Amino acid sequence: MFMMRMQPPSILATVCLQCPCFVAFAFKTTCWLIQSMVGLLLKMNKVELQSDRIAAANLEKRRTIEVQRKERIFNERIRTIGVDKDALDYQVKERRDREEQEAEILKVYATDLLRHDRAACVLESRELRDRRCLEETVQHFRQVFQQPTSRREFDLNDPDLLKKQEGGQVLQGLAGEDPGCRDRIKRQQEQLREWSLQQQRELEIARRQQRQADQQYDQSTVVLDSRAVELQTIQEQKQRALTVATKDFNLAKASEVTEQRQREWQQEEEDNSVEIQNQLQTLEMDEGQEGSASVLGLARLWLNKGLNAEHQKHIINFQLQQAEEKKRASMAKQQRELLQDQSRVASARTALLLERQQARTIKQLRRNIDNSNAQLAEAQQSQKKYFEKTVNTNVPDERYFSQFNTTSR
Repeated sequence: MFMMRMQPPSILATVCLQCPCFVAFAFKTTCWLIQSMVGLLLKMNKVELQSDRIAAANLEKRRTIEVQRKERIFNERIRTIGVDKDALDYQVKERRDREEQEAEILKVYATDLLRHDRAACVLESRELRDRRCLEETVQHFRQVFQQPTSRREFDLNDPDLLKKQEGGQVLQGLAGEDPGCRDRIKRQQEQLREWSLQQQRELEIARRQQRQADQQYDQSTVVLDSRAVELQTIQEQKQRALTVATKDFNLAKASEVTEQRQREWQQEEEDNSVEIQNQLQTLEMDEGQEGSASVLGLARLWLNKGLNAEHQKHIINFQLQQAEEKKRASMAKQQRELLQDQSRVASARTALLLERQQARTIKQLRRNIDNSNAQLAEAQQSQKKYFEKTVNTNVPDERYFSQFNTTSR
């Protein structure tokens, strides 16, 4: 077949050699044949066996399985080997709950923010409306009460001044002439004088009112100070009386307790002495002789039964020693109680002295404050007089009025 395919180009080449018009066609056909042969050789080299394809497929399969296994083991997002899935699910649930709570908080915050923004917009619109109303009011006031004709220098710039003058027809003068200059200057001076006098009157009225207000304030301050001093005096008297009464009560209570303890001690001493005497009398009695009818006497007879004189003497000495110790303990207790009473009385006296010292300190501090207030009031009065007599004495005179209209420009 290959030889049969190669025959036509040979014939065409022979024809082309005999006929020069077919040279281009022959050249193109030769190029096509060369390309076909090259493609056929490449296809023959690429022929693969069936076993190689199966081995390559198995290798690719194993590679895919290995990649998937690596994903399952080394990818922490999808790995489940050696992982507590329940704990992870619980953590995921907690994170979702936390995110939902945060989203709810953000939603509430956004709602509050929108509400505050609306409130701010409403307040801003109100402020703009109030400002617009105020500007309209000011503009209306200017249009109604501040017309150009009401200005004091309007007569200098009045375009209808010549029409308003008497005579109707006025000859035009030279440029820059002002026939009514003297009258206008006179009227301006009178007007300035009136304004100055009015300002002086208003200033005098303001000073009088300020003086009256200062006097009323000083009087009220004095009244309040006197009332405060009176209340403080009453409070100090009440506190002093309460302290004295408390001290007297404590002294009386201490003396009463001391007397009661003294009586109890005396009564105990008498009882002890009577008991010792009874015991001595009981020891001297005979065992067969009937003792006292009291239960104590019977008990003593039963206790002393079968004792010799030495034992009885030892018992008596021990009882006397116990009585002396008890007496000393009672005296020490009385001494301690007396010291406690003295310390309480001293504490009460110290507290009273401290209260008196504090009252004197407060009184002295109040006196110093009153003195400083009086000095400040005198300084303010002197400063006010200085301003009234020295500073605020600029009364306009002829020199003030003569500085106007001195030139033609």
